[in-house]
Amino acid sequence: MAAVADQAIKELAPTGKLRVGIAVGPAASALWCVRDPATGKPRGVPVELGTALAQWLKVPAELVEYDSSGKIIAATNANAWDVTFVPVDDDRKKAVDFGAPYHLLQSTYLVAPDSTIKAVDEVNRAGVRVAGVEGTATFRAAQRTAPNATPVNVKGPDEGVELMRAGKVDAIALSREAVGGLVDALPGSRVLDGGFLNSTTAVAVAKNKPAALAAVTAFIEEAKGSGLIRRALDSMGLKASQVAPVGMKA
Repeated sequence: MAAVADQAIKELAPTGKLRVGIAVGPAASALWCVRDPATGKPRGVPVELGTALAQWLKVPAELVEYDSSGKIIAATNANAWDVTFVPVDDDRKKAVDFGAPYHLLQSTYLVAPDSTIKAVDEVNRAGVRVAGVEGTATFRAAQRTAPNATPVNVKGPDEGVELMRAGKVDAIALSREAVGGLVDALPGSRVLDGGFLNSTTAVAVAKNKPAALAAVTAFIEEAKGSGLIRRALDSMGLKASQVAPVGMKA
């Protein structure tokens, strides 16, 4: 076990520290981190999990910030991060290896204050403009399930909010937690019931690192059993978010 642990640390922290890829945006979710208004530093579920994983490995943690999960995945082969926590989809499985899921993900829409859209399937109409973060699992699913709508690529949720405020988009596609966090910024907007994507959020590492993959999977399973995942979600106000069951595969 000591040899396995040594190899896992070599694969996970080749620079001597654990570089945690995180996405920073305006509303917290199992994926998204936000900036602490007092310090300006990011806080969120991936920050807590990444920090705890570094402590588990007995190495320092370093946060590597991106403005979307798509940007994190795009940087996989740039040797910029060692571990990340992102939504799972088939496209991403080609780029990274996913360990254990820690969160049951549902993606839905935030619709504009004056919108007549009342259900997820009503988004799939000609003329409906849907903002989504480029390169994300959620936006790929939105385009797949609403092919008649007009997709509007944005770099991050903030840009989607500004477009909706300006009357340039009718809906924003994000995880249920993330869109719920945007309602206050757009008075009169509504989060639709149901979802167009039901998936998971999971820990991930670059491909061809079997010891690292085994280690992060063991860590997440332990974190689910100990209540760490539940506490991390609750600390960000995500009390309705569901922890993935122990033993679930990505």
